[in-house]
Amino acid sequence: TLIFPRYHQWEVVNRLIETTRIEGPGKRYLIQHSAGSGKSNSIAWTAHQLASLYDAEGQRLFNSVIVITDRTVLDKQLQDTIYQFEHAQGVVKCITRDIGNQSKSEQLAEALAEQTRIIIVTIQTFPALFDALDKYPKLASGRYAVIADEAHSSQTGSSASKLKQILGSDTPDAEEISAEELLDAAVAARAPNERISYYAFTATPKPKTLELFGRPANPALPPSTDNKPEAFHLYSMRQAIEEGFILDVLQNYTTYSTAWKIAHPDGDDEEVDSKKARMKLARWVRLHPYNISQKVEVIVEHFRANIRHLLGGQAKAMVVTSSRQEAVRYQLAVQAYVKQMGYNDVHPLVAFSGSVLPDGVIPEEVTESSSLLNPGLNGRDLAEAFDTQDFNVMIAANKYQTGFDQPKLCAMYVDKKLQGVDCVQTLSRLNRTFGDSKPTFILDFFNDAQDILDAFLPYYTKAELTDV
Repeated sequence: TLIFPRYHQWEVVNRLIETTRIEGPGKRYLIQHSAGSGKSNSIAWTAHQLASLYDAEGQRLFNSVIVITDRTVLDKQLQDTIYQFEHAQGVVKCITRDIGNQSKSEQLAEALAEQTRIIIVTIQTFPALFDALDKYPKLASGRYAVIADEAHSSQTGSSASKLKQILGSDTPDAEEISAEELLDAAVAARAPNERISYYAFTATPKPKTLELFGRPANPALPPSTDNKPEAFHLYSMRQAIEEGFILDVLQNYTTYSTAWKIAHPDGDDEEVDSKKARMKLARWVRLHPYNISQKVEVIVEHFRANIRHLLGGQAKAMVVTSSRQEAVRYQLAVQAYVKQMGYNDVHPLVAFSGSVLPDGVIPEEVTESSSLLNPGLNGRDLAEAFDTQDFNVMIAANKYQTGFDQPKLCAMYVDKKLQGVDCVQTLSRLNRTFGDSKPTFILDFFNDAQDILDAFLPYYTKAELTDV
């Protein structure tokens, strides 16, 4: 399939290539493009063009282009896109796992020594780039372009602890470390290198990312309160929504308290927002969600009445929970309720990393491949299985909450505190279009509507540093 770029994709690739040609290696570029705006293709096209860029002496400007991603879909998409231009073997090499006696670090060093045109690495492998440059002087003399893909993927547990040790991060062990944080820390820890150019693609740049990769509005003057660093190229959420490229996920956002008022009009509450009233919230919003089982009834009944039939019966929903244990409990509760009611049109799938130990509700230690939780999975990848008619409700705990593209996703039920970037990335899972008339709906059991709006506002138009 030949994919023709949209204007913002065509513009950013051409601007990046032209500016890189003028400035040479050693510069930093921040690209703020809204979630769902086609960053994967923009990255693929940029990587190919950078790998084919030559200097005035006719030498390749970069020995290798390194792309940091943990999304296997981008691995394949990048290779497929590059193959449209380059049919030669060995143009793209993915270093995503240990092979035989070779560690990922050794594979990376070998790929760099061979001057592989484009190298794809995972978040965990990325620090090995600096190890290789420090260890092998010949590699250190090369010139490299590093492209970072979004802040979606994050690591917890032992993987996060290892990364924190490498970076000297003081992030608490219970918290995740993202690709954006990794890149920020790695770059901040090293002196500027005139041989390495960085291209950071993100929809939701954090202040540290703006500080490290942003450029002052007036490059002739130093950064200041009146000359703050900003993105090299911007494609805002507002513009993407106005152009119909993505959907406005807050258009039908409703908190449970608002739903309750709609379902219980009395006195001063008789006049309600007409848009919210049209959401057809029926008897199930009359239940006060004291526990998971009552929330499950709200979710299942709303999904069956308002969501399941959308997109020709292909519509899907996601339940966002606060922990792996809670995700498992939700799955067991949904299974029990569906069985009790005799429903055969709600097919839940739970996604989480690692294993969850038994407790008063969970009868045994489980993983996401356990037959107790996902009996119909049959060894398939969860994202691929969820794309089929076998499943239509995904219960998530961090995993798939961000960085997960499923255009059939129409509804989200939130039972977790969401803040800042995490909030925007999570709810933006719904913003992908599907045909001409995909609706979206969010029912939030946990958060305040104003807090959600405040989280989105900094990224609706342009992310800015509050001070410098």
